[in-house]
Amino acid sequence: MAESKKHLLLVEDETPLREALAERLGEQGFEVAQADSGEQAIEQLAEFAFDIVITDLRLPGLDGTRVLEAALVRYPDIVGIIVTGYGTVKDAVEAIKRGATDFVTKPFQFDELLHALNSALEKKRLKAENAYLRSQLQERYKFDGLIGRSPAMRALFQLLETVSSSASTILVMGETGTGKEIVARAIHHNSPRRAQRFVALNCGAIPETLLEAELFGHVRGAFTGAIGTRQGRLEQAHKGTLFMDEVGTMSPGMQMKLLRVLQEREFERIGDTHTTKVDVRVVAATNSDLQKMVSEGAFREDLFYRLNIIPIHLPPLRERKEDIPLLVQHFLKKFSVPESGAGVSKLGHSRSGEAEARTLSISQQALRCLMAYAWPGNVRQLENAIERAVALSGGRVQIETSDLTPDIQQASNGAAAPDVNLPEGGIDFEGYISRIEHDLIRRALEKTGGNKGQASKLLNLKRTTLVEKLKRLEPRAAT
Repeated sequence: MAESKKHLLLVEDETPLREALAERLGEQGFEVAQADSGEQAIEQLAEFAFDIVITDLRLPGLDGTRVLEAALVRYPDIVGIIVTGYGTVKDAVEAIKRGATDFVTKPFQFDELLHALNSALEKKRLKAENAYLRSQLQERYKFDGLIGRSPAMRALFQLLETVSSSASTILVMGETGTGKEIVARAIHHNSPRRAQRFVALNCGAIPETLLEAELFGHVRGAFTGAIGTRQGRLEQAHKGTLFMDEVGTMSPGMQMKLLRVLQEREFERIGDTHTTKVDVRVVAATNSDLQKMVSEGAFREDLFYRLNIIPIHLPPLRERKEDIPLLVQHFLKKFSVPESGAGVSKLGHSRSGEAEARTLSISQQALRCLMAYAWPGNVRQLENAIERAVALSGGRVQIETSDLTPDIQQASNGAAAPDVNLPEGGIDFEGYISRIEHDLIRRALEKTGGNKGQASKLLNLKRTTLVEKLKRLEPRAAT
C-alpha cells in the first residue's frame, strides 16, 4: 500500500508564521498537522505516528526539547527538526545531540527549511538500519511483562504496586487478550509469596466433570481411573498464588465449593473425608460481566463479593493506542532474537555456526495502520500480527505495510476520507458532512472534559469557530 505524502507535525506558537509554513509545506506535498504548544504537540504524537516533527525550541509551557524527546520515545525513527531564534544556537546543537536531525535559525527563508527537511529525509532513506530498538523499553514503562506509558497503564502499575503486598483476593477483569494472566503473575512476583509457587487454572478449558478434581485433587479409587492419590491445584499453590481464569464459566455447584474455600481456607479431596487447610492467595479473572451474571442468576452474589475484594480492570488496546509503538518495539525485539541453543536465529542467517539476528524496525505507515486498527483480540492479537509480519519480511530490515494482514492494512486513522457507499440516488452531502463535524467535535469535547478552548486546539480551530459550529450543529451544547 503505497503512500506518497509524508505526515508532518509543525509546532510553533506564532500563529501567522505557523500557518504560513503549513501552507507552504502543504504545497510541497506534505500532510501537515499544527500545534501551538508543546502540550498539544505531545497529545497529537500520542494519537498519530508522524514521519516528521518540526518544532520551535522556545514554546510556552513545554519547550521544543520536551516535544522532541516525546516524539523519539514513541517513534525512534522520526525526523526531528528544531527551529531556534538568535542566541539559542547552542541549545539547538544540544538538541542535535539528543536526537534532532537538524536545526534552522530564525529568521530563515522557506527554502532553507525545505533543504534541511529534504536532507533529513534523504539520510533516513539511505540509512539501512536505524535506532528503532535503542533503549526504548525503559523500566518506567514496564511492570513485570506489562508494557505501557498511557495514563491507564500508569494507573494500573501504581495499583499493582499497592495491592501486590497484600493477601487479599483479586478479581482481574478485561477482554480476551488484554493480559490477565500476566497481571496475575506480576502480582505474585511482587508479593511476599514470590518464593512459592504460582499455579494457573483455566476453568473454562477443563470439562465440568474434571474441574473439581483439578482444583481439589482426589484420593485413590475416588472414581473410575483414579489409580492414585493426586494433589489439586489448591494444594499445589499452598503458601503461594492460585490464578483462576474464566471463573464465570463455573457451574453453581463449583461456585459453592470455591466460596467455601475462600471463606474457610479449607477443602477435601474428592473421595476423602480429611479436611485440608490451605494458605493460598486467589487471583481470579474473567472476560464476562459478573455483575450482570449475578443479576441474571448465573453467578452467586456472595461469591462475586468474595472475589471482588480488589477489582482490577484492564483497558482494551484500542483505548490505549499510544502504547502500541512500545509494544511493537517489544515484539520486534522478541521475534528478532536467536532461538536459544538453536544455532540460527528466528529471523537471521547463521554464520560459522553462530546465530545472528537482524535488527528490525517498522515503517511509519505500517505503524499508522497498527495504531488505527481496533484490535478486537487486544495485545495477544498485536503480538500475533507482529510475529506474522516478521516472518513475511524475508531478509529486509524493516516491516512494511504489505507485511500486515489485509484488515490491518485497510485501517485508517482519519488521514484519508472514509469509504462511503454512493447509491444511485445520491446522498445528502450537507447532512453527511454535518454528521462528521458533529462526531469530531463531540470526541474532542469528551477528550478535553468539555473544555471548548482545549477542544478547539485539538481540532485546529479558533474557539469562536468551534462555538459557532456547536450552535449550528447542536444548539443546546453551546449554551
